[in-house]
Amino acid sequence: MSLGIRVHDIAPGTLGERAAIAKQQGFGCVHLALSKTISPDYMTPTYATPGLASFVHSELDGLDIAVLGCYLNPAHPDEQEYQAILQKYFAHLRLCKWMGADLVGTETGNPNAGYRYDPQQSHTDESLELFIQRVTPIVQAAEKLGVTFAIEPVYTHIVSDAKRARRVLDHFSSPCFQIILDPVNLLHADNIDRRDAVIEEAIELLGDDTAVIHIKDYQFIDGKVISVAAGTGEMDYTSILKFATASKPHIHMTFEDTKPENAEAARKHIQQLLDMAK
Repeated sequence: MSLGIRVHDIAPGTLGERAAIAKQQGFGCVHLALSKTISPDYMTPTYATPGLASFVHSELDGLDIAVLGCYLNPAHPDEQEYQAILQKYFAHLRLCKWMGADLVGTETGNPNAGYRYDPQQSHTDESLELFIQRVTPIVQAAEKLGVTFAIEPVYTHIVSDAKRARRVLDHFSSPCFQIILDPVNLLHADNIDRRDAVIEEAIELLGDDTAVIHIKDYQFIDGKVISVAAGTGEMDYTSILKFATASKPHIHMTFEDTKPENAEAARKHIQQLLDMAK
């Protein structure tokens, strides 16, 4: 497996300095969010040029870009704001092609301007239809450019579980539309007692279309699932690592919610589990 890290979780520095640290800690790929790594200005669509792509490629110095992050709210209800968001997705798809990134990744948002989880609205069929409508132009652009667009299901977002993600996949039926599978993001106080079944369902329904796996841990504190670095919580990685080893050799697995002081330990923890799973 190729184990990677979010660049913005590395100690502050230039892109090149952070890339050097990632290599020193044993990572072979990265999840890159330009707005969090360089500046929020880099979400501006006009910044997306072949020159920027060349700069990023040079600074990363051989590290693969497993995910080019564009984590906005594609289901934003305001039409003018949605159009602005759409241009940012288009720009990231162009950058994805120019810089040789594996895919553009996003979460699926909520049907309100605040990107706020609403138990009464977020999980409705109407919200899912809105999301499908809103991302259709993005999927079409990915197909024209020959790049991959991937969504990350999250319990507190519109695409909240494996069944809803499967519905979206079947709707588009596109080789350019894939899944970023983050098992912890599928967990919530509402289903934590069924953790293993939730993860197994995700593997069963989404495994074939999974392009990247996100790796983190969680602690269940005061009725809430709190994300933490791998190896520092309650997560059982048995099923996800068994799936990856058996069905997704060489898949990029990128770590989330690490800190500079525990990132290398998190990588070693998962690498040890992978070695045992072989």
